[in-house]
Amino acid sequence: MGWTSPVVLTGLIGGVALLTAFCFIEQRVDSPMFDLKLLRIRAFAAGGAATLLASIARGGLQFMLIIWLQGIWLPLHNYLFKDTPLWAGIYLLPLTCGFVVSGPVSGWLSDKHGARAFASGGLLVSAAAFSGLILLPTDFRYPMFAILIFVAGAGMGLFSAPNAAAIMNSVPAKQRGAASGMLATFQNSGFVLSIGIFFSLMIAGLASTLPTTLSRGLIAQGVPAGTAHQIGQLPPVGSLFAAFLGINPVHQLLAPTGVLAHLPAASVKLLTGRHFFPELLSGPFHHGLEIVFSMAVVLLVIAAAASAMRGGRYVNDEQAGAASPAVAVDVAGAGDPVGAAGTVGAAARTDRNARS
Repeated sequence: MGWTSPVVLTGLIGGVALLTAFCFIEQRVDSPMFDLKLLRIRAFAAGGAATLLASIARGGLQFMLIIWLQGIWLPLHNYLFKDTPLWAGIYLLPLTCGFVVSGPVSGWLSDKHGARAFASGGLLVSAAAFSGLILLPTDFRYPMFAILIFVAGAGMGLFSAPNAAAIMNSVPAKQRGAASGMLATFQNSGFVLSIGIFFSLMIAGLASTLPTTLSRGLIAQGVPAGTAHQIGQLPPVGSLFAAFLGINPVHQLLAPTGVLAHLPAASVKLLTGRHFFPELLSGPFHHGLEIVFSMAVVLLVIAAAASAMRGGRYVNDEQAGAASPAVAVDVAGAGDPVGAAGTVGAAARTDRNARS
């Protein structure tokens, strides 16, 4: 529809207006769903910001990898278009394995040594893996690809468990339900935002190179220049979603023009076969991929910096019957061996001594 479409503009402007109204209302109700006062806690605000940015980057990674496998890599390796969704999921299993392996280990270690180093370090590990994916050729060797996505998943696992634990520890017990809901909102919002952000970036990258590449490829196979240029000027989003669905759109684009009936059989077979469109798309797609993954790396680095700003181990002093926001204890140094229960107990004893 385009960025100037009335529907698109209404959605963007209306979304911002509704979000502003939501924040305004939530500050004035007795029991808010989204307690904005929790953002005054540095550990909670830093963890929430890191969660949102990491979710945007992770969502973009998953979408781009699926398109990469289904639309280009698998057809180039002679997989049938109808089988590419299944095999794309199978070949992405190392990403899940990395997350599953590192998550519990990171959670166990962060309980002993604090969340900051593991959460920030995990985001930087994922950023390094994203950088490695940028350097891969479009028709890559799978073992290197599997290693990189395993590392990316492991980095996300290193981040998720310590970050969630640190966020929950930073809020009073009676507000942990609201804090959990806010954390889930940050995660889900990040995934939704990643669709708009990364698809827009990918389409912008394709728009700068795909029309010329597509036109030249068609002309080289005997398609008249006028028809080739007309097809090349079609919106690149069509080519992107054709790749995502595992479809070669060349036959659908050329059949109405009657060009296929006048081309040699060898050219028709090549144009409508498995390899022509993926090979044609691979160059422009990799250009868009560089833009997308570079943006993801930037987001992960910013998220790591936000995560590092949470401070040391941070546990609320959960005094029973406290009407005001609970006093929190910020233990300097992420490696302090004092556990959460001991920290709260020490804070309580200090408070009792001060009152006496």
